[in-house]
Amino acid sequence: MPKIEYICQCDSCAGTGLYKGFAEGAGAAVVCCDCKGTGKQHIKITYNNFTGRKIRKGVERVYLTNCGFGIGTTGVTEKGEKLTLEYFGGMSYKDWRSGKRFPKKHEMRKLACPAQYYQSADYNKKPDWEECIACGTFSSCKSFNQKEKCWVKWDKLIGGKK
Repeated sequence: MPKIEYICQCDSCAGTGLYKGFAEGAGAAVVCCDCKGTGKQHIKITYNNFTGRKIRKGVERVYLTNCGFGIGTTGVTEKGEKLTLEYFGGMSYKDWRSGKRFPKKHEMRKLACPAQYYQSADYNKKPDWEECIACGTFSSCKSFNQKEKCWVKWDKLIGGKK
């Protein structure tokens, strides 16, 4: 197994051996706990050479991001139907492995609004619509319970562009 080993300047204290954070007032510092005051770090990295992306067993579906929801088939939908992995959006693992792009409407549309989803998936695509501004949390937005309307607006106006 290949190994890289080197001595470098300590990042935590910028090589001074002394740490000064928000708790250390004017004129005060503490001995850096990362380098023990030496100003240097001995780094050892052991690694496996990359030989190609490996197969992840047990995966059926892939999602671009997760907005904090429990993805799985345990439970029921808001309509009382058994949950499926497709309910959460995404794409098949087979398609993802073969290099296909995420299809249109792959987002977690039944659970998240466009702003919530794209905050994690691609911040550059996060809408900054007036109704999204200053709502506090996504679930407290006045439009959150009608997020399907926001997705219709997303598809018409943005669909990947602001």
